[in-house]
Amino acid sequence: MTEAIKFLEPDAAILARRKEIVEDLAELVPPERLVHEPVELVPFETDGFLAYRRRPLAVVLPETTAQVAAVMKYCHRYGIPVVPRGAGTSLSGGAIPQEDAVVLGLSAMSRILDIDYANRTATVQAGVTNLSISDAVGADGFFYAPDPSSQLACTIGGNIGMNSGGAHCLKYGVTTNNLLGVKMVLVDGTIVELGGKALDAAGYDLLGLVCGSEGQLGIVTEATVRLIAKPEGARPVLFGFDSAEAAGSCVADVIGAGIVPVAIEFMDKPAIEICEAFAHAGYPLDVEALLIVEVEGSEAEMEAMLASIVEIARRHGVKTVRESQSALEAALIWKGRKSAFGATGRIADYICMDGTVPLGQLAYVLRKTSEIVDRYGLRVANVFHAGDGNMHPLILYNINDPEDAARAETAGMEILKLCVDAGGCLTGEHGVGIEKRDLMRHQYSDLDLAQQMAVRAAFDPAWILNPSKVFPLEGRA
Repeated sequence: MTEAIKFLEPDAAILARRKEIVEDLAELVPPERLVHEPVELVPFETDGFLAYRRRPLAVVLPETTAQVAAVMKYCHRYGIPVVPRGAGTSLSGGAIPQEDAVVLGLSAMSRILDIDYANRTATVQAGVTNLSISDAVGADGFFYAPDPSSQLACTIGGNIGMNSGGAHCLKYGVTTNNLLGVKMVLVDGTIVELGGKALDAAGYDLLGLVCGSEGQLGIVTEATVRLIAKPEGARPVLFGFDSAEAAGSCVADVIGAGIVPVAIEFMDKPAIEICEAFAHAGYPLDVEALLIVEVEGSEAEMEAMLASIVEIARRHGVKTVRESQSALEAALIWKGRKSAFGATGRIADYICMDGTVPLGQLAYVLRKTSEIVDRYGLRVANVFHAGDGNMHPLILYNINDPEDAARAETAGMEILKLCVDAGGCLTGEHGVGIEKRDLMRHQYSDLDLAQQMAVRAAFDPAWILNPSKVFPLEGRA
């Protein structure tokens, strides 16, 4: 299809020096850490945003912070763009390269460096997968709270780049709320440390600036994250409703009543059917919308909170209330939810949106989302973090049909504009990447964008770090 999203034009002078650049990079890392043959570069052409791809100049897979610093110093010296990459699970095109860029993949930096129960922290390399932290400390009664659906594969470095969330961020917060410190390589190869094991760091909150910066301020190579003690008990409960609007209104009233469960997840009927066929979790198939509400604490605490939530749900005509009766049932309930994206991919190609809206607007935005998708003759499956209004409509289409793909992309852009117009924002956890880049002016004024770009330029004056992402290509200083 004709690509609606543009990339920066590759620098012909850099392309002409490709052989020399590869030879120079080979001096900086072991031979097995450098990928440059065309066929070997194919897996690095795209990420989870599969509609777009570019073949990079080369890929470097360092094992140490020192190797990252050496590569950055070299690329900075010669003005070569660098695209950081974790596991390549980005759904906004954040890790898609460009033809004149070196991809700096951190997946080989996968060691857990320190577990400190006294301070309740873990220090890990950027390539450590999200779930492996909880696996490492689970037997001792701890876990790492942010839990994206891709937590089996996605890395901490990527999570920091996009400020990832997950189902349990309603109570425990997203990555920025669980990140205490980083080791980072600046654009010129300088190695800096921000934050640490203390709960707060002196001076400006540079750590907060780095988290969510999409690899444009530096390359994070290590992170110190917060560990949380496991609760006494946890129980997911299914609430089925006859309409998506009723479920959305119920969520707003639960939060409005001051009740904060661990998680409130939403699925509409298409998503319920897709996930149930995959996970056999026992989801009710006779409802139009489903909420997965998880509470935790002592038995008495869980019973009291559930009683309050059930009372509110009844006011919204809840049709089904089903509590998990065992650890196996609870695991299946969450398997279905966390497998939603993969399960949907079994039946169709899709674009996953990531807008966030105020809870009071959930019912309205759900209704308008359906109208937008219907207008383009497409289908949508809604599955998202309802507790914080982070919507993930999956727009189903045929990637091999250029017209179908174009309609899906246009519908997705309309939905994101809808989220902003309803008082929300373009992204909750997937980042801007290339996908939402050209909508930044719908959310921000030119002055807002100029201020943000000035901060970015303070770290990277030549804009060589992930240059095609986040900010509109036109109007850059």
